[in-house]
Amino acid sequence: MSMAIGEQTVWHDVECGSYGADLAVWEELAATAGGEILDLGCGTGRVALHLARRGHPVVGVDIEPELLAALAARGAELPVLTLRADARDFELGRRVPLALAPMQTLQLLDAADDRIACLRRVADHLDPGGRFAASILEEMPAPDGSPPPLPDVREVDGWVYSSLAVEAAVGPGEIVIHRLRQLVSPEGELSEEPNRVRITTFPAAQLEEEGAAAGLVPVERRQIGPTDIHVGATVVVLGKEC
Repeated sequence: MSMAIGEQTVWHDVECGSYGADLAVWEELAATAGGEILDLGCGTGRVALHLARRGHPVVGVDIEPELLAALAARGAELPVLTLRADARDFELGRRVPLALAPMQTLQLLDAADDRIACLRRVADHLDPGGRFAASILEEMPAPDGSPPPLPDVREVDGWVYSSLAVEAAVGPGEIVIHRLRQLVSPEGELSEEPNRVRITTFPAAQLEEEGAAAGLVPVERRQIGPTDIHVGATVVVLGKEC
C-alpha cells in the first residue's frame, strides 16, 4: 500500500486525534507557565500542535519514531521540537516550567516503579516552582444506558480507516480497551484486525504519593468532563518546590 503517511500515524490520528475535551485545561496551564512545555507521549501532536499554534514552544517526547516524524512535519512552521525517548529515561539538556502527560499516558506504565522513574525524570527537568500535570482515568463510570459509540473513521488517499471500541474490560487495577480496526481499500476490499490497549488504574491520591517519591508535591486536581463518546478524567497537578 502506498501512502503519504504511515499506517501507525493514521490509526493514531483516527483513535486519538478527534478528542478535544482536555485542550482547555492544557491551554490554561500553558498560559500561566511562561516558557517551553514538555509533552510526554505526544504522538502525532494533538496537544503539542494545539499549544504551539497559540504561541507556546513545545517539545514532544515519544518512543515511536513514525509518530514523531508526523509531528515534526505538521509542526514545521511552529515552535515544536521532538525527542525520541522512553518516558522513564529521557534527557532534554534544559529545564521547563511545565510538563504534561495527556490521555492517560502515565497509565500505560504498568508498575509504580516505572511511573516513579518517569516522575523523577520530569522533576529533574522542571524549573523550581514548575508544574507537571497528568490526566488519569481513576475508574470506569457505571453504564448509564447510553447507546454504544459510533466508530472513529478517517479517509486517507482513498483508504477508509474505521476503529470501533467494542469493549472496555474492567479488571483489578486495569482497564483493557478492545477495538476492531477495519480498513477499506479504494477498490472496496475490507480487512480487519483486533486492537487492544491496557491501562493501569489507580486513584489520584496514589499518583500524588508516587510524585512525592520523585520529589514532587501535590498542587491541585482538575476535572475533565465526559463527552458523548469519551469518559471524563482527573488531572493531577504536581509541583517542584522552589
